[in-house]
Amino acid sequence: MTDIKCLEYDDEAAIIFIQKKLPKELNISDDDIQYVLDVIYDFYESKGLLNEDTDEEVEIVEEELLHYILKAVKKDEMDADKLTEENVQLILDAEYEYSESLGVY
Repeated sequence: MTDIKCLEYDDEAAIIFIQKKLPKELNISDDDIQYVLDVIYDFYESKGLLNEDTDEEVEIVEEELLHYILKAVKKDEMDADKLTEENVQLILDAEYEYSESLGVY
């Protein structure tokens, strides 16, 4: 029997990973990244994707997630100059890489 080690998602580690992937000139704060991570979690929760009791494969429509985040940025009056569509997409791409490194995807 093979022992499979399951890594857990860690927001702090995700933020560090994402910061390393983002161009330095963007100057996106850790708080901005944490905000995006929180909104991603809210999106997953709103879609019922966090149910651990199911083995169903889930497809996430990236464009829908992006628009959900941009709508939240506007609603929550976040810094829209920093959290532009392009910058949020860069954060999402880096977050995907982090999750993939954990075997989430």
